Amino acid sequence: MSGPVLILGATSGMARAVARSFAEAGHPIQLAARDINRLDDDADDLRTRYGVDVTLHAFDALATDTHAAFVEGLDLPQIAICAVGAMGDQDQSAADPLGAAMVIRSNFEGPASILAHLANAMEARGSGTLVGISSVAGDRGRASNYVYGSAKAGFTAFLSGLRNRLARKGVHVVTVLPGFVRTAMTDGMDLPGPLTADPEEVGTAILKAVEKQKNIIYTRPIWRVVMAVIRNIPEPIFKKTSL
Repeated sequence: MSGPVLILGATSGMARAVARSFAEAGHPIQLAARDINRLDDDADDLRTRYGVDVTLHAFDALATDTHAAFVEGLDLPQIAICAVGAMGDQDQSAADPLGAAMVIRSNFEGPASILAHLANAMEARGSGTLVGISSVAGDRGRASNYVYGSAKAGFTAFLSGLRNRLARKGVHVVTVLPGFVRTAMTDGMDLPGPLTADPEEVGTAILKAVEKQKNIIYTRPIWRVVMAVIRNIPEPIFKKTSL
């Protein structure tokens, strides 16, 4: 049987798809979220459908003072995947700095904190894989989502540094940049078909990235080209766009 997989922020549609992908591959699953009662049906489905062991764990990404105890209380997983995040609303964030801070904490501070604790535990053991789901929004600040994007930029940089630090310690770090995904977070948005993935596509991509020890993946390769173009637009021109 493959090693256990911890999924943080397990109530999101993307996280559920990731759990199914790893359970289908034979991994025991540890589902972690603030409200574990919301995970009962998912746990039963994974056990029934794939015959794997599933455990539930109460976890609050924003309660960073509890993260050390959370990790100490785990059967330390072989793979940990952080799907924690909240897009927020850019207009509300612009008008309410305290609300913007919560978006930043949800997408950077909380995820970085828990992965830091897991990294230290895996480093001490000498093995493991950490996966952080970041966003293409972090590749360049844009007027339409710069609070969310700045938090994801910070998280992407954190994952890059963590990967570099642990490269010779037996612990691998994968950065996932999904692009648009059809989930509750994007419900109501007019999403371009060629750039938009289903959650199952993300789950499969993450499984393959872990198996092949990839460093950075865009769920759909076209995003690598799109973001390269956006990153290289000269600033005087970029300021005139409505991106």
